Amino acid sequence: MAKSDIKNLGPDVAWQDVTRGNTIVGPGSTREFITGDWTHVAPKIDEEKCKQCLLCAPVCPDSAIPVKDMKRGQIDYDHCKGCGICVKACPFKAITMEVK
Repeated sequence: MAKSDIKNLGPDVAWQDVTRGNTIVGPGSTREFITGDWTHVAPKIDEEKCKQCLLCAPVCPDSAIPVKDMKRGQIDYDHCKGCGICVKACPFKAITMEVK
């Protein structure tokens, strides 16, 4: 029986009991993993320069830039990997990479 529930993972679980890779064990399970803490840089948005064009959101490979009611929300640093693609996508130079 695989430990398909993320909450069941821990030091007492053998590798044979972990859900196989490339397996979807439930909807939205990636939100339970905090994956943005390994990088030492992160994007920062200059609210004065941002024109809410939303070009940054669809290029984010981790969906770390939320959009609600046609407005960009704050970057989800729990899931942002610091790749900088949003910086390159912003035509207004409103996003810069900064050391955490």
